[in-house]
Amino acid sequence: MSGHWLMKNGQAARARTWTDATGAVEWLKKHYTTNPPFERSDGLAAYEGLDVKIAYALDTLPRGVDIAWVYHTPSRSLFSASVVCCPNLFHPTIACPLPPS
Repeated sequence: MSGHWLMKNGQAARARTWTDATGAVEWLKKHYTTNPPFERSDGLAAYEGLDVKIAYALDTLPRGVDIAWVYHTPSRSLFSASVVCCPNLFHPTIACPLPPS
């Protein structure tokens, strides 16, 4: 469960800690554009578009729900990026490793 990442020692970093969803979504967007998903040869969508992903993240992150973007890149590598909320809706007893200052 993604909320359990909050219990791992040394996983949090100030550079990857945000107090609002906008910063976290910008981080996800940067990695998405650097590592775009593969496109099907038949022209059909293999994954939801970036606009849909951003809208969903901006809606759910403020409510304490984690976001995970996982897909295959054009080289068929697996891309995975997650934002874990703290406090976390599903794990309210897990302490935040880097509480906002």
